Amino acid sequence: MKNYKFIALLLFVSFLNTYSQTKPNIILMMADDMGMGDTSAYQDFTGNADEVQVHTPQMERLAELGMRFTDAHTPSSRCTPTRYGLLTGRYPWRNRLKHWVLFGSQGDPMIEADRPTIASMLKDNGYKTAMFGKWHVGLRYRQSDGRPAAGWDDADLTKPLHTSPLDHGFDVARYTSRSHKSSGPDIKDGKTVNIRGPGHIDGRTVIGATGIGKETEATGPNAYILTKLGSRHSDNAINFLNDHIKNTDTKEKPFFLYYPSNSNHGPYTPDESIGGVLVDGAARTVAGQPMDMRHNYIYENDVALGRLIDWLHENEDPRHPGKKLFETTLVIFTSDNGAEKNSDIASGPFRSHKGSAYEGGHRVPFIVSWPGGHIPIGTSVSPISLQDLYTTFAEVLGVKLPNLRVGDKGAEDSFSVLSAFRGEELKNRPPLFFNDHKEAKEDPAASAIRVDSPMLDGRVYEGQWKLFFDGQLLRSGTANPYELYNLAEDQWERKNLISEARLKPLINHLSELALYHRNAGGHRYTEFANEDPIIFDWRDGHFSSNETIDDLTLSLVSNGGSLEGTNIGVGVSGGGSPFVESGEAILLKFNQEVIVDSVTLVSATESSGGFYQVGENAPLSIYCVNADIDDRDQSGVLSDIGFLKAGTELRLDGSPHYGVETAGNWRLQSLSVRKVKSD
Repeated sequence: MKNYKFIALLLFVSFLNTYSQTKPNIILMMADDMGMGDTSAYQDFTGNADEVQVHTPQMERLAELGMRFTDAHTPSSRCTPTRYGLLTGRYPWRNRLKHWVLFGSQGDPMIEADRPTIASMLKDNGYKTAMFGKWHVGLRYRQSDGRPAAGWDDADLTKPLHTSPLDHGFDVARYTSRSHKSSGPDIKDGKTVNIRGPGHIDGRTVIGATGIGKETEATGPNAYILTKLGSRHSDNAINFLNDHIKNTDTKEKPFFLYYPSNSNHGPYTPDESIGGVLVDGAARTVAGQPMDMRHNYIYENDVALGRLIDWLHENEDPRHPGKKLFETTLVIFTSDNGAEKNSDIASGPFRSHKGSAYEGGHRVPFIVSWPGGHIPIGTSVSPISLQDLYTTFAEVLGVKLPNLRVGDKGAEDSFSVLSAFRGEELKNRPPLFFNDHKEAKEDPAASAIRVDSPMLDGRVYEGQWKLFFDGQLLRSGTANPYELYNLAEDQWERKNLISEARLKPLINHLSELALYHRNAGGHRYTEFANEDPIIFDWRDGHFSSNETIDDLTLSLVSNGGSLEGTNIGVGVSGGGSPFVESGEAILLKFNQEVIVDSVTLVSATESSGGFYQVGENAPLSIYCVNADIDDRDQSGVLSDIGFLKAGTELRLDGSPHYGVETAGNWRLQSLSVRKVKSD
């Protein structure tokens, strides 16, 4: 009998090993504005009383089936940047958006055309990919003549979108453009009273467009009704899953479902029910008492999650006959930032809430389950962040990351946390950054770096050290630290240690580390980027077509005129002014491989644009340190341009991006690069 048991055990272990090496299905559900205290799955951690804690039984259910994290974070304290970081594995402030969210009805796409995402990586490896819910990483519409639209005003909603989630790896996408209130019209009594956005979008199609200006259908199945979004997204998700396992063309493929729900971002508009389960009015405290509308909206997430879990338990995986999909599916539930409400109950034992770089703004629920992938049941204290998911999924699949060393782009700041999913110690964690800090009144682009127990000059500084910097770290790459906390002893971030003399070496070390990781272009670039930058500066008006610093030679060539230097910088004189304008460009090349940290452009006017391009890569919009500054002050240098091979051209062009946006009127002031370490 013992031999039989031993053989059975070997067979079971062999099954698990084989099973875990297959590609799991993946469901990633992300709530909107949900703090750690907004779920009873963390009640033992937050300490909320039964009388005030909303009961979320399905989140508890998921936690009882997998690993719960108590030190999970979002890369930013707001929705747009977090979604960018999650999808790309890159910190959002490496893009132009140093804080806040994409604002307005269009919101120019943050993800450039050739940047890989989680969805595109999975799609390239055989997955059927879909998203349902809130996008908010930017769209581009078309004009009536089919050209790309510059913005909402010149958009024709009857035309297919120029840029949508379909361009970033999703096979199927039915979504709201941003937060639900601002994504569509206000409809009252079957009439449109205020147009804020396009309403429901399916792939590239605004499905309710009437052709009458920006109006969309106010009645019928295409009408944009806020209190029907919960069931609409859930139904779309379940329909996709059912179709996937029944369709002969897809059932042998794994699926990836990205489900960023609209709830519980205000206004609170819970659906009446989802999948036959009552939502509106159904939220209860753990003690059993009814709760308010906000908690009904939180409860909507719980019901939607439970419906997905039920479906996984009820259906077999066509790829693994006899096995329920729950065993073969990696399920994650999390949030895009902390609670929108400034409440110790919603945020748990942490300071502040959404929009803050204090812990309450970015420490969020994170629960993962995958029975077939050796994820045990338990709680992990390992520090993880949502930008880590790209590399984690890549490790699950055994897929190599984009090779930054040869000029590929992708997952620059992503670190695999699969070992933490499996209950193991997380080793060699790179620094964590958090940004968007409303408490920094002078400049909300302030940020913080988190490093645990660093070693300095042979001494280990035990603790979870979090150092805050003003907005200049992200805007110009200069470090001005002003607050320091040890979260291991002060998770409320009440005692600022910045003035303690004994910690001066630690502060200097963390500042240098923050500068290096901020300016090198990504955590993974630090593996081969020299720490010391080389800076070319033309503010004295002098320049040469070939300039050499430390055996690194930069060649400058103009297009559309001749180069001209002033005390502002280098421009092109061909258009009648010394600034780079439409039809003019500055072309830069190096004799060695470099990583381009930043380019500083100074405009002659309040509005100035153009595009920049590395080799044949996708072009990106230009911005200047002193132009196109909106009410949120999105100014700064062109940063994190990336790897440039020897002889490859970096083009700085004054022509309008897509031919429809603002033309250039700027000069090149300075350039910062790093040499690449020898192999």
